[in-house]
Amino acid sequence: MKNIVIAAGYATRLGELTKNFPKPLLKIGNNTILGRMLDDIDTIPDIDEHIIVTNHKFAPIFEEWVKNLSLGPGPSDRLPIRIVDDGTETNETRLGAVCDLLFAMEKLQIDDDMLVVAADNLLFFSFQEFVDFAKAKGTSCIMCHEQPNIEKLQRTGVVELDANNKVLGMEEKPQVPKSHWAVPPFYIYLKKDLDLVRHSVENGCGRDAPGNLAHYMVEHTTMHAWPMSAGRFDIGSLDTYYEAVEKYGKD
Repeated sequence: MKNIVIAAGYATRLGELTKNFPKPLLKIGNNTILGRMLDDIDTIPDIDEHIIVTNHKFAPIFEEWVKNLSLGPGPSDRLPIRIVDDGTETNETRLGAVCDLLFAMEKLQIDDDMLVVAADNLLFFSFQEFVDFAKAKGTSCIMCHEQPNIEKLQRTGVVELDANNKVLGMEEKPQVPKSHWAVPPFYIYLKKDLDLVRHSVENGCGRDAPGNLAHYMVEHTTMHAWPMSAGRFDIGSLDTYYEAVEKYGKD
């Protein structure tokens, strides 16, 4: 299984911090946001490689980070990391998260189960649980978590589930949410569904937010949703970044 990290975005809400530097490589204590995530994924036997998709502006920074990782004091059994440069240099010319995934799939001829993750979250659970859930269900999967705040539900993907966590429907940013199950940007797409993924945009899937692909897939194949066993910390602004440093920088 490939771990595909979508890291190409320009984090405009973090101002000067990320004007010329990728948000996933911001430090939280002695590690980076992305480094913390990969440390967990490195322990999952089903994963054999990390693929980081980034823009042309930040690709050299990620390459240097990977080189320093290999020279650093970390574990010797790290999984291989490949950087995919999508060729874009501005927010206006960006491909969008869905097209970045398709770009990496085509460039690297990926034909394997994929764990697809956004790179700007601190997680308080292991992706191993998500992988085990997908293996047990035998379908492509999304994550979900209970969100009681209606305003927050109106700004994210929302799913309806049956008693076995099969996804019955999904809406993006609904004005009247049909459930309290919000969808964070973490997905597993199985090899058997990759043709759907490859042809998603040409068949009407939105290009930008990764939730667009999840929504498209829910309408075209059977999917299940894993209720997160613990929380996450979404770093979306300067305030939340500094809060993360204060709360978790000593972990």
